[in-house]
Amino acid sequence: MPTEYASLIDNLIAIIIIDLVLAGDNAILIALATKNLEPALQRKAILWGSFGAIVIRTIMTIMAVYLLKIPALSAIGGIALLVIAYQLITDQDEHDNQVGKTSFWGAMRTIIIADAVMGIDNVLAVAGASEGNIPLVIIGLLICIPIVIFGSQVVLKLLERYPWIIYLGGAVLIITGVEMIDHEKLLDPWFNDQVPYNKYILMVVSLIGILGIGWKARSKK
Repeated sequence: MPTEYASLIDNLIAIIIIDLVLAGDNAILIALATKNLEPALQRKAILWGSFGAIVIRTIMTIMAVYLLKIPALSAIGGIALLVIAYQLITDQDEHDNQVGKTSFWGAMRTIIIADAVMGIDNVLAVAGASEGNIPLVIIGLLICIPIVIFGSQVVLKLLERYPWIIYLGGAVLIITGVEMIDHEKLLDPWFNDQVPYNKYILMVVSLIGILGIGWKARSKK
């Protein structure tokens, strides 16, 4: 029995570590998605967005075996995250009531979709670490919720004081997207240990292109 408990604790620690790695990205994503909402709506969006992300991540972990069978899933997710990063960088809604209502649901949609996209690689890692123990997966995710919520609020405060941080947050999402594309097995002929520079070329081009175009779009607005 002690051995079984020790194994469960080891698995739980592994799951928590994997989830914590994602927590930083999640906090940045949620902050960028809710930055244009009124304070009351921001808190609401952060709480419900975090809850929705946890539900989606749990479902994806349970379905990890089936996700592995979807061709080009990691590459599609990476490209989608690049698009989301651009949209979050250029989003500059005004704070009137009507836009606030629309932006709240838009923020919720962005948070859940982007978190599901970012979680593809990590979900597979968590599924392996959990050894099929779904309660452990849920416990690990629940432990990380306060960290994500607190981190999102910290990033929001920094965005209010230093607006340029939006580009730093966008860069984090862009790098995550490129990493997902790099992990796509169908793209192994172009992204592997023999040609590691292709990954960094794509990363540099994506960073310069998306951040540059995003900066111009924000300047026009």
